[in-house]
Amino acid sequence: MPNLIIDEQEIEVPEGTKVIEAAERLGIVIPRFCYHPALGSVGACRVCAVKFLQGPFKGVQMSCMIDAQDGMVVSTTDEQAVDFRRYVIEWLMLNHPHDCPVCDEGGHCLLQDLTVSGGHGIRRFQGEKRTYRDQYLGPLIQHEMNRCIQCYRCSRFYQEFAGYRDLGVMQIGSRVYFGRQKEGSLQSPFAGNLTDICPTGVYTDKPSRFSGRRWDYERSPSVCINCSLGCRTVVSARYRQIVRQEARLNEAVNGYFICDRGRYGFYYAGQDDRPRQPLIHGKEASWETSLKAVCDELARISDTFGPKAVACSVAARSSLETLTAVKRLCRTMRWQDPAYGMDANIHVKVKNAAAAIDSDLAVSLGELENADYILALGADPVNEAPMLAMAMRQARRKGAKVVLVDPRPVDLPFDFVHFPMAPGAMGHWLAYLLKTLSGPDTPDMPGAATPEHSKGAAPENLHDLWHTDQSAALTKDLFQSSRPIIVCGTDIVTNAVPSLASDLARRLRSMKKTAGLFYLFPGANTFGAAMLSDSDTVFEKILTQIETYEIRALVLVEFDPFFSFPDRIRLEAALQGLDMLVVLDYLDSRSAKTADVFLPTETLYEAGGFFINQEGRAQKVPVAFQGGRPIIQTGAGSHPPRTFSKDIPGHDAKPAWRVLTELERGASGSLDKEIRFELMQWLVDAHSMFSGLLSKGPFPDAGIRIDAGQGAGARVEQDQSDASHPGVESDDDLELITVDWTFGTEELSVRSPFLGQVEKAPCLFLSEKDAARLGFSHGDRVALRSDEGTIEVKLSPAGNMARGTLVLPRHHRLDWQHMKALKIELNKNQILKPHGNA
Repeated sequence: MPNLIIDEQEIEVPEGTKVIEAAERLGIVIPRFCYHPALGSVGACRVCAVKFLQGPFKGVQMSCMIDAQDGMVVSTTDEQAVDFRRYVIEWLMLNHPHDCPVCDEGGHCLLQDLTVSGGHGIRRFQGEKRTYRDQYLGPLIQHEMNRCIQCYRCSRFYQEFAGYRDLGVMQIGSRVYFGRQKEGSLQSPFAGNLTDICPTGVYTDKPSRFSGRRWDYERSPSVCINCSLGCRTVVSARYRQIVRQEARLNEAVNGYFICDRGRYGFYYAGQDDRPRQPLIHGKEASWETSLKAVCDELARISDTFGPKAVACSVAARSSLETLTAVKRLCRTMRWQDPAYGMDANIHVKVKNAAAAIDSDLAVSLGELENADYILALGADPVNEAPMLAMAMRQARRKGAKVVLVDPRPVDLPFDFVHFPMAPGAMGHWLAYLLKTLSGPDTPDMPGAATPEHSKGAAPENLHDLWHTDQSAALTKDLFQSSRPIIVCGTDIVTNAVPSLASDLARRLRSMKKTAGLFYLFPGANTFGAAMLSDSDTVFEKILTQIETYEIRALVLVEFDPFFSFPDRIRLEAALQGLDMLVVLDYLDSRSAKTADVFLPTETLYEAGGFFINQEGRAQKVPVAFQGGRPIIQTGAGSHPPRTFSKDIPGHDAKPAWRVLTELERGASGSLDKEIRFELMQWLVDAHSMFSGLLSKGPFPDAGIRIDAGQGAGARVEQDQSDASHPGVESDDDLELITVDWTFGTEELSVRSPFLGQVEKAPCLFLSEKDAARLGFSHGDRVALRSDEGTIEVKLSPAGNMARGTLVLPRHHRLDWQHMKALKIELNKNQILKPHGNA
């Protein structure tokens, strides 16, 4: 490893380390504009100049462009280097506007910092400044091109790192322009990162514009809960509301960036219509009265019909403390085991996936970037977990082969091989791949899955599909890979696929490959919910018991079945038959409006908590601010009321785990300040795998990985009716699957007024061949008719999707809940043109 001296300090660094990085390891921050750790070196800004005194290089050189080498002696404070950097700053300021007081970047602007530290204060050049016309780039990004210093960070991130082409560099010389060829909203779901990566104020955050300076905010580390990846963030709060959310470095998960769904998906926390006070039959009540009403009625129901007549269901967006409190409440009161808000089939898939994740197989997003082969099964990365697509792109840039098996018209910002395969065929195909890998030289693996995972005949075209040139190349590349990673979704795949995916990863491990396994889950804390769920209780089972009058009271904890359950009519009828419906939530949901008693809870920004992402990484979220109604609401846009009190206005909400503990101990029970620790201790006593959460000292910023192998148990027996589903049975039948989109389908982010402006109108996808066969054209409006109702939606035929499959987003603008299930079969006669037959 090279050994060099920088500013009289000796350091040894790995081969390939740039001098600018070596200096940073010594705590010496060399000025930079174009250099960024995620983007690497380009040498465009010339402000990182240092003086090389000894070694293979001599004189003033750019520290970002030169690898550290043995014998180098470098000075960052040499007069010649300092003078060079001073002149560079002056050149950059020749055309820069003096608008720091009105620039949102002011206070955390790199150009501002270096200009002041370099001593530049007077513009000597008397000529006119170069000016540009700004562009409209959509509702998320404000463009101010006059502030540009031509560092090229934006175009390098947008095109090279993220893989989108609608923003880049145009013109030459002093007229270089960074923007779009034509005004319009940016197409990339990662466009918000431009505001973080720009060292000046060319790209600023439009939704938070003029909301405050960096020093005005309460800034706190947090975690994004808009998907299962658990990207690390920084939230900025001011005047009792979250104003902005940015990426926070976590090399194991999201690196330096986050997607726009996570960046702008926090507005639910400060909505005008967010319920903040307990309600009894829609009327405001005190906490004491509300808790007493709930406790008394639940006790009456339990005494009259037995404790099993009360049930709880909690969503995967809840903290681990809340999930634990729900389970402890049900155990203490001898109620039904809680349901964790998942579809019955997804529950089986998630349980099996979580049981398969152990310390040997689990990989992070950061590790996935170093794969040399990625096989993605039933996953649509951009729509389901956008930062997964970003990580896959980095692997592809390093030469990895990416193969995706999915029926949807998947679009990714890089080249990949796509097998558009129906969900029912995936299990057969994967079992066949496993059998292919089990050659005479491959050691047997105990407990490995076999084709018997999927009963029934394989689809007729599977043999032909397997024996194509592409399939042969897939097998060959997989054999030749050394770091393969299997990515597996748990939404549209059949029940067998997650288990088969883990078997495949283990098979590859047995072949002396550094194989990894990466699952996608349907919620932020689904992994934690799966670990706590030790029964087959799912929400649909609870609904059935309500219909048979076995359950008379239901407690919904931060869970709105009206948003996610696919049979709206059945749900409405069942809930009307309850003696009591109690809802704890921070959203103004349909369930909250239906509740007999509503109890307001705090968001993760106000309550904090533990969240465990899909790889089993537990991360701790501290409290960002103390909650309460935002001042902009209490003051109706003007000065807040000039009154004084001990309480924060609108701060009636409590953490859900605290409310649940109060219900457990009775409305009059007192709680000490250590109740949170007590809950976590109960969790550790029940599930030893969580013991690391109680470790003394500061919790690691990158989180700790939970080893599911310590307590996940065996695989769940699978419903063979689903596992063996080979797809549609005739050309007259099509399988409809409902799916997630980047914007418009996730429960929290749909409440963002800014993401609402970039979300696409919902449409129905089917293959171009099926569309031609059925007589449909692009843009036609079609009606999907089922027993429960009709959905009208625009048609979008696609060439890169499986035949016999319809793909419909679970979009909040669609009444997709008339479908009865997340997957259904439709006859061609049920797909009509409005006002006419198909």
